[in-house]
Amino acid sequence: METKINNIRIKSVPSEWDVYFDMALVMLDEIMKNNAAGKKTVMIVPVGPTQQYPILARLVNQLRVPLHDVHFFNMDEYLVSPSEEVAYTDPISFHYRMQHEFYDLVDKELVMPESQRHFPKPGCEAEYDALIEALGGVDLCLGGLGINGHLAFNEPPEADCPMSAEAFGALGTRVLPISRETKTINAYGYQRGDLRGMPEWCITVGMKQILASKRVYIALNRPWQHGIFKHVIGDTPTAAIPASLLQRHGDVLFCAAADILEGLF
Repeated sequence: METKINNIRIKSVPSEWDVYFDMALVMLDEIMKNNAAGKKTVMIVPVGPTQQYPILARLVNQLRVPLHDVHFFNMDEYLVSPSEEVAYTDPISFHYRMQHEFYDLVDKELVMPESQRHFPKPGCEAEYDALIEALGGVDLCLGGLGINGHLAFNEPPEADCPMSAEAFGALGTRVLPISRETKTINAYGYQRGDLRGMPEWCITVGMKQILASKRVYIALNRPWQHGIFKHVIGDTPTAAIPASLLQRHGDVLFCAAADILEGLF
């Protein structure tokens, strides 16, 4: 079932697993479409969720779909300080998870070269944005939804530092502290509640790059996303709810497990 509210399309699927399967199919379709047209595929991709990647890898291998003209730009990464990434060997590292949950699972003759697996790095923010632009922009941006409405690690501004929706939407790739809300929910979801073990800093692709993508696909796979999603689609676009800015985009789809949407419309 699909509906549309405030310029945002919403697709309901039966279960959490169906969200991951749908996400993998959307990624595969974009790649196959561009391969057939002899074009590059440029995607901004998340680590959260990641369960779509093994599904995509299996489909790529079974259908023999080459990824040689595909560029993946990871949307964010944890940092141990404003200038230092978490160690690659740390299981919380997004670089580590992409390697083990996708790249290692794709047949070697099909996977894209390492030079087309892009990760944001502190001190190279402008270069990251410039490379996306040089490749012709993003065909498809995929992601999840944070408990405070963030996309990637685009945390909303603090109440004592207000920012207009327009100014927030113009922000590029940058380093910033992780909000209390994000640290808490991520510690619960990924660190077995180890809030003290959560990184304090991150680097994120900008709202500018997300909003400039030709298509945006956001997965809703956690029951608590019900609470923030009703504000994303119902409130006036505001920097205080970053994902609400997607109301101003022309091609956005949220795919949600049916229980998350219960009571919204």
